Amino acid sequence: MNVGLMVGYWMGGPQDPGPLAIEAEKLGFDSVWTAEAYGSDAITPLAWIAAQTKTIKLGTGIIQISARTPASVAMTAMTLDHLSGGRLLLGFGVSGPQVVEGWYGQPFPKPLGRTREFISLFREMMERKGPVVFEGEHYQLPLKGGSGLGKPLKLINKPLRSRIPVLLGAEGPKNIAMATEICDGWLPLYYSPYQPEVYEESLAGARDDFMVIPPVQVVLNDNVEEALQPVKYMLAFYIGGMGARKKNFHANLVTRFGYGEQVEKIQDLFAEGKRDEAAAVVPDEFADAISLVGSKERIRDRLQAWKESRVTTLLVSAGNVDALRTIAEVLL
Repeated sequence: MNVGLMVGYWMGGPQDPGPLAIEAEKLGFDSVWTAEAYGSDAITPLAWIAAQTKTIKLGTGIIQISARTPASVAMTAMTLDHLSGGRLLLGFGVSGPQVVEGWYGQPFPKPLGRTREFISLFREMMERKGPVVFEGEHYQLPLKGGSGLGKPLKLINKPLRSRIPVLLGAEGPKNIAMATEICDGWLPLYYSPYQPEVYEESLAGARDDFMVIPPVQVVLNDNVEEALQPVKYMLAFYIGGMGARKKNFHANLVTRFGYGEQVEKIQDLFAEGKRDEAAAVVPDEFADAISLVGSKERIRDRLQAWKESRVTTLLVSAGNVDALRTIAEVLL
């Protein structure tokens, strides 16, 4: 099992991911990953990191498909993969209706069909077998209507790799199953090695080399109760605040883990502005199962369950170089 570094997106002011990525490469981390919401994008920091490193893999976890056309992603991927020497891993995701319709001004319905078409079209463009003609429900090339002057085209430049690994950020059972069918890997938001049955049916069609790369919060603190607090606050925020009350994929997922009663309480408290109380309702058992917290010895002991799971790479975060070195000492 590999360990990767998640630098995510900017929270607050601009942040330079370069020093962390350089140190991660020195320490033997497998990959470094960026993300995006509706602030800093995922591609620009990854290009910045690529220019300062030589061997570490470069992942997007995730880029939102409503933010770009398949052609834009194909052009970007081809360019960055060439400049980095073939280190790119592309993580896609649909985001949610609040961001898709509220920020990008794109329709959210039928996200599975749109994702399938997007990845199919991206693959075809990267294969560069000829000018692209595509007749889908969500994407058409050339575009129907308009000036009527559109013509089939293909990438001007030959990609360094025509088959860049594609991963899908997915939480729903059908979306995860689709990832095993059309992608090279899956980026789960929450994964517990103690409850593999939650995803068992969705992953039934996965190949042996299918990548499973979840984020895992690492908190070093001999007091386990204190160590769990940042994990619980994160969970409360995603369950209660990241998505509409009736359309929250994170809440739906935690419910499938068996915590539906707590999910409803967390959403009620969060809606009332009671964030501390909402975090307190998050079950310690679940927060502990999806993270690695406690003393170095406890984390090393619990790491074994992750090594025996389907996970291929753990994605960890670190606030500074010293914290990254400590995490590397424990996990690598």
